[in-house]
Amino acid sequence: MASLDSREIVILMADDDPDDRFLAQEALSMARVANRLLFVNDGEDLMDYLHRRGAYTDPARSPRPGLVLMDLNMPKMDGCEALAEIKADPDLRSLPVVMLTTSQAETDIFRSYVLGANSFITKPVTFDGLVEVMHGIVHYWFQIVTTPNQLPSPR
Repeated sequence: MASLDSREIVILMADDDPDDRFLAQEALSMARVANRLLFVNDGEDLMDYLHRRGAYTDPARSPRPGLVLMDLNMPKMDGCEALAEIKADPDLRSLPVVMLTTSQAETDIFRSYVLGANSFITKPVTFDGLVEVMHGIVHYWFQIVTTPNQLPSPR
C-alpha cells in the first residue's frame, strides 16, 4: 500500500489574485505544512493542468494534485464552471475540490455543493485566520480522511 504521507500530496490552487496566492503560500508555510502548493490563474488553466494540456504536459512539473482549492470568481472560466467539468469527468470526479472564496452568498454555497464541491470555505479576513484555515484544510484532507487519490492505482 502507498504511503499516505501528506508531504507527498500536491495542492493545486486556482485563483486569479496574485495577492491571495501569495498569502495562501505564506499561510501554509506559517502553518508548518509540508505540502507543495502549485497555482493556476483561472478555470481554463486548471482544466489544462488536470488534462495535461499546453504548458502542463510534463507530469514531473505538473503532478496530479491530491486536492484542488478553487476561487469562484475567475476570468475565462469561473470556479463553478470548472467544478462542473471536473465532476463530470470520470477520471477527475474523485478529486477533492474545496471552494475557497470571499463569497458568503447562500446561492454560491448551494450551487457549489450541487455541482459536487467537497467543501465550501469563505476566506478569512485576517492572515492569522487564513493560517488556521489552511492548517485545518490540510489536516482534514490529508491526515483525517483518506481519498481515492491517496491510494495506489487499481490494476
